[in-house]
Amino acid sequence: MTTAPSAHVSPVAADVRVETRTEEGLAATARADVLEAEPVFTGHYPDFPIFPGVCVLECVQRAATNGSAAPDPTELAAVESARFAGAVYPGDTLSLSLKWRRTDGGLRCDATAATERGRAATVRLRFEYAGGAR
Repeated sequence: MTTAPSAHVSPVAADVRVETRTEEGLAATARADVLEAEPVFTGHYPDFPIFPGVCVLECVQRAATNGSAAPDPTELAAVESARFAGAVYPGDTLSLSLKWRRTDGGLRCDATAATERGRAATVRLRFEYAGGAR
């Protein structure tokens, strides 16, 4: 039995929008509105919903791989680090700041995620060039 590859499945319903990108393509900003209707809020601390850290990581990854933000076609190879510093609640806007640097095998992306209350997370992602080509 052969299984067809599935489309990317995300626990996040929010639209992650790239807002700015530097001319050389090594820095970008993005936003995601975390609405109260996010499916992950159902059953996740029902009396005090918090946007899960994995969903913050998903927003960063989606911004970093968005064709209008990423400097080169790349594939996520690893989440090298993630540090969570503050909660994200329903109704928050997640502001993302991404900075890339080239490495021997691809790109590294350092990102911060913040709400109006301050920093929510810092994330470091490692990407490899798509198909091994540069």
